[in-house]
Amino acid sequence: MQQHYARIYLLSHMRAFTSLAGHILGSHPHVSGYFEMHLSYEDRNALDAQLAVFQQHESLATDTRYIFDKLLHDDYRLHPEVLSAAPSKILVSLLAPEQTLASIVDLFSRKEEAHPYASPGAATDYYIRRLETLAEFCTTTETPYYYYDAEMFQADPETLLPGMSRWLELEPVLNEHYQVFSQTGKAGKGDSSRYIHSGRIDRTPIDYSHIDIPDSELARATDTYRACRAGIIAGAADTILRPSA
Repeated sequence: MQQHYARIYLLSHMRAFTSLAGHILGSHPHVSGYFEMHLSYEDRNALDAQLAVFQQHESLATDTRYIFDKLLHDDYRLHPEVLSAAPSKILVSLLAPEQTLASIVDLFSRKEEAHPYASPGAATDYYIRRLETLAEFCTTTETPYYYYDAEMFQADPETLLPGMSRWLELEPVLNEHYQVFSQTGKAGKGDSSRYIHSGRIDRTPIDYSHIDIPDSELARATDTYRACRAGIIAGAADTILRPSA
């Protein structure tokens, strides 16, 4: 299959507004892709697989320049060979641990079958491993990347979206309204909550007061977050950071 599309990869972790990011990007006339494809990009064949997975569900936008995917788990890797096979733009994003851990535990606590991530300890283990993997990638990759704090999607999209658009060389500028697609809200494709169906950024804070994250788990997650975030920012070609960080 001919590869004439550039790629956008979002490297992040669960519950970091990545479904929102994917929908906003995938609604742009030059971008096709919005959901998590669960692919590991180990060689050039993965690019063909990416197109095939997307086209099982959607048609490519007429003016597509980029194909988008997000990688949120260590099972799915992005190798240098793939980055050299097609022009690529890399986005990296983290969300602070207090909200992330509560969101992970809340999500998996509501599953019909018991899941390890319903435990604060297991959720913290995932978060720490994922941040360490992202930090390692950022210190070893030769491809420039753009880092943004995930909180900016709710706190200040007026700053985030134009900055992201410049990095991705997208015109018109990304905006907070987005399409609802065939896979929106479906299990395994991203956020399954009612919020993703609204078609625009919802700035309403989500209440996780019913979720108890022990201080010990939050402390070790916070230590990892601070160290990994600092290293990722140091190597980034450009950043958008929350003011209070």
